[in-house]
Amino acid sequence: MAPNPHDIVPAHLAVQAMRDNGYKNAAYAIAELMDNSIQAGATQVELLCAEKKELVNSRQRSRIHQVAVLDNGCGMDASVLRMALQFGNGTHLNEEDDRRGIGRFGMGLPSSSISQCQRVEVWSWQEDLENALYSYLDLNEIRQKQMTEVPEPQPKPVPTLWQRVGNSFENSGTLVVWSNIDRCIWKTSSSIIDNSELLIGRMYRKFLDNNEVEIRMLAFDVDALIPIGNERKALPNDPSYLMARTSCPAPFDKTPMFQPWEGQDKYEATVTIDFRGKPHEVKVRYSVAKEEARLIGKPGVNPGDLPYGKHAAKNIGISLMRAGRELELDQELVIKYDPTERWWGVEIDFPPSLDDLFGVTNNKQTARNFTEIAKLDIETLLQNGKTINQLKEELKEDEDPKGPLLDLVYKVDNQLKIIRRWVKAQTKDTRSSQKRYQDHIPEKVATAITTERKQEGHQGGSDKDELLPREQRQEFIEKTLVEQGVAETTAKELAATTVDDGLKYTFAEADLETAAFFSVKPRGGAIIVTLNTSHPAYKNLVEVLEEEVEGVDVETLRDRLTNSLEGLKLLLMAWARYEDEQPDGKRKQAAQDARVDWGRIARRFLEREE
Repeated sequence: MAPNPHDIVPAHLAVQAMRDNGYKNAAYAIAELMDNSIQAGATQVELLCAEKKELVNSRQRSRIHQVAVLDNGCGMDASVLRMALQFGNGTHLNEEDDRRGIGRFGMGLPSSSISQCQRVEVWSWQEDLENALYSYLDLNEIRQKQMTEVPEPQPKPVPTLWQRVGNSFENSGTLVVWSNIDRCIWKTSSSIIDNSELLIGRMYRKFLDNNEVEIRMLAFDVDALIPIGNERKALPNDPSYLMARTSCPAPFDKTPMFQPWEGQDKYEATVTIDFRGKPHEVKVRYSVAKEEARLIGKPGVNPGDLPYGKHAAKNIGISLMRAGRELELDQELVIKYDPTERWWGVEIDFPPSLDDLFGVTNNKQTARNFTEIAKLDIETLLQNGKTINQLKEELKEDEDPKGPLLDLVYKVDNQLKIIRRWVKAQTKDTRSSQKRYQDHIPEKVATAITTERKQEGHQGGSDKDELLPREQRQEFIEKTLVEQGVAETTAKELAATTVDDGLKYTFAEADLETAAFFSVKPRGGAIIVTLNTSHPAYKNLVEVLEEEVEGVDVETLRDRLTNSLEGLKLLLMAWARYEDEQPDGKRKQAAQDARVDWGRIARRFLEREE
């Protein structure tokens, strides 16, 4: 039948427009084909990239010629194969009952294929390779109006070329081949595999880690039929770094680089979302880098510059998982200028029944509703006493269906703030442990003055514990430091140095859950002073002076000193206001006496340094 010149959507124009369907690159398009393979029950999937010599600028160069994805899944009969090549059709289209696997939309095979090439061919078989059925789409034929419907599948042998390079030809399976590749930004087979490996390993990490599927990747010369480089097996790429045997570089290729946040029993939270009258469970998992990954106690080395640190830099974001398959690493809650963001992981795992709520796109690359909610400044929206429930009601009144995601995003954002403070304290241990703890000059001065005061008859509550055995003193100090939030490696070193060097005082830094600028804890015969890194005084008085000075211009250094002086003045004025607000009588007198007594001891401590 001749094409109707008055079709609402002329097929030859629509298909051309569909080439710009949102696939970010060839790796995402290839992943769409692998979705179909895994949905079909494949245990073996192969990415096969054929190169061919071409004349480029008067020189022979190898260029990508064809790309194929082969699997040993259940295969397709003629009706399903023809349907699979139709845009918008497929076998996973039902609303609720059929949303169980990683497939659903029915646009994957043709849409992903034409985003990269002009011709896609499919062979599929269910009982024996010799019974393979064949069909195809060709954009040139569609443009010329020679093809107006998907050709009826016909028996056709799988080309010998693919049978020779593929390892997964079993009694059932499917082979998808791209030809006339004109939109792939990578021009060689090796570059396609290199760029696909990290993404594919991340998308299908659950399947790979559970040995549910194996993904083989091979580049070869189409004329000589010889491999180009070594074939690879895709390894899991876990942005939460809780898996062993992953693509992360050594020493974390066989052991996890991160640890569950707050331990194995608490790192996973369940958030129940009511959507369309039914409860749905969403799992949220948090992880943070281990001390050995941050190189705590090994100053002078930046772990971010090491291979595993660079690997982590490629995996920053919140991993949105749908049916065990990652959609994307969402970065709306990420502080993009902060390199320490690489040292935490968040994974949100939701069921396909929440596709519409999360806003899963037809190419399964994004969850646009989650991203839109994550962009909101929820803290600002909650000003003036407004609650999350009130905000949800406002969205409901505006007929905005994204309201149920507010709770989830709000909880994740708040948890991330806590995790970031912990990572920041860990970073301080990494960067400044040697600088601050190498000579312990202030601690030694204070210890000497305290010894003099003891000889003058001034006794402190911590003094009696100086007589405890060395091991016990060190254990008490180390335990207290860890409880304060100091990294275990740093706590162990500080405790040992404090006892071995006979120091009365030790300084530490941690994110303290208190409004105080610092805490004072007598333990093991020592006095532990822990600076609260979340207190503004820390940023304005301590951190500003601890930053590196090498290579910094004079003006910047002058600004740091000015900021520090201003911070000190503000701190003293805060004390003055504290005294002023005390009621006349014993409380005000006690505050004034404390200021005088502290000043008297401070004079002794500071005079020694002049």
